[in-house]
Amino acid sequence: MNLKQQIVQQLPEWRARHQRLVKEFGGFKVSEVSIAQVLGGVRDVKALVTDISYVDPNEGIRLRGYKIQELLELLPKRKGDTIPFSGGIYYLLLVGRIPTYEEAMEVENEWKQRQEVPQSVYDVIQAMPTTTNPMTLFSMAILALQGSSQFAKKYDEGMKKENYWDPMLEDSLDLTAKAPVIAAFIYNYKFRQGEIVKPRDELDWAANFGYMIGVEDKNYYELSRLYFLIHSDHESGNVSAHATHLVASALSDIYYSTSGGMNGLAGPLHGRANQEAMAWLLDVYEKFQGVPTREQLTEFAWNTLQSGKVIPGYGHAVLRKTDPRFIVQLEFGDKYFPEDDLFRLAKLVYEVVPQVLLQQGKAKDPWPNVDAISGTLQHHYGVLDSNGKGSGGFYTVLFGISRLLGVTANTVWARALGAPIERPKSVTTKMLEEMVEQ
Repeated sequence: MNLKQQIVQQLPEWRARHQRLVKEFGGFKVSEVSIAQVLGGVRDVKALVTDISYVDPNEGIRLRGYKIQELLELLPKRKGDTIPFSGGIYYLLLVGRIPTYEEAMEVENEWKQRQEVPQSVYDVIQAMPTTTNPMTLFSMAILALQGSSQFAKKYDEGMKKENYWDPMLEDSLDLTAKAPVIAAFIYNYKFRQGEIVKPRDELDWAANFGYMIGVEDKNYYELSRLYFLIHSDHESGNVSAHATHLVASALSDIYYSTSGGMNGLAGPLHGRANQEAMAWLLDVYEKFQGVPTREQLTEFAWNTLQSGKVIPGYGHAVLRKTDPRFIVQLEFGDKYFPEDDLFRLAKLVYEVVPQVLLQQGKAKDPWPNVDAISGTLQHHYGVLDSNGKGSGGFYTVLFGISRLLGVTANTVWARALGAPIERPKSVTTKMLEEMVEQ
């Protein structure tokens, strides 16, 4: 497999770089931790390493050094498509360079060979009520695959530590291959009478997801490719990425690890934000029976803030400008359905809400993030979250399919470079008080 050969070629240099940093500069202080950071969620403490992605406060996410717009231009596309297929982004995340068309297609073909989901996984999902949150079903389904872990098997057989990454890569390819199939079944179980739809050989990984949930529209296939690319990774400090890394640091296999990451993604302060942003837009739309005027939207936004609530989708922990992932989705909507009412509303919110937040004076970064518009694009093609009002959880499963690309790539490299078990030291409140009183 070319993918594996590329990693093998890079490993000696990467291992040497890490060993040199520890051996020669192990005592160098990267950052100092304040009490505000200790008690504030370890915010902005530089204590994680990933070479796969970096969030620049002024430029947004860079995946292996490339901006989103650059990736849309440089990654391979199938003939007739305008958005790169997902095999290319996964190759980039794992290997660190833009693949050729053939290299990206090799990943797509690996996925095709591994995408068969065991009946036992479908049985686990079907054993739950159809009212179960889709993210619960997604996390359970991932765990249900754990018995097939090659890493767990080879570890029990006595594998050398330096080879841990190899079966972790195999498990990662297996899991990412099956993720869209599992997610599509969860969608069908909740909204389409539990239909099991097999992927089509001629479609790529992202397009097959659309086909399997019954959306046979080439433009939606393009949206799926875009969505899975822009949500694929976002540094290692976000909850889903860090939870995956933390669990995997105990040498748990990829299924245990990513199930933990998906549980974190389900939280309202993380992946569920896309649902809440959509719910807010629908509240506005229902109140005014359509797209409101600028003045009406301004008043509604102020009422939201004055009631003690936030406006979902606006503001970000790192970014200090409009999220480029928001911009490319805005451009997609402008190209394919500029007259869609909810999309028009999302555009109007983009014009109005940042100004309201600036006037309020509490938000340092009042600009939209990726969640502010993503639901409107799915909604246009009839893809439901629950009852169409953003509280059900399926949009977060979409996020989860994509995020598996980034967290599995990071986990493969963590095992390749021998990342240790994570074990921060705790202090008591009294210890902090004594420190500041000295």
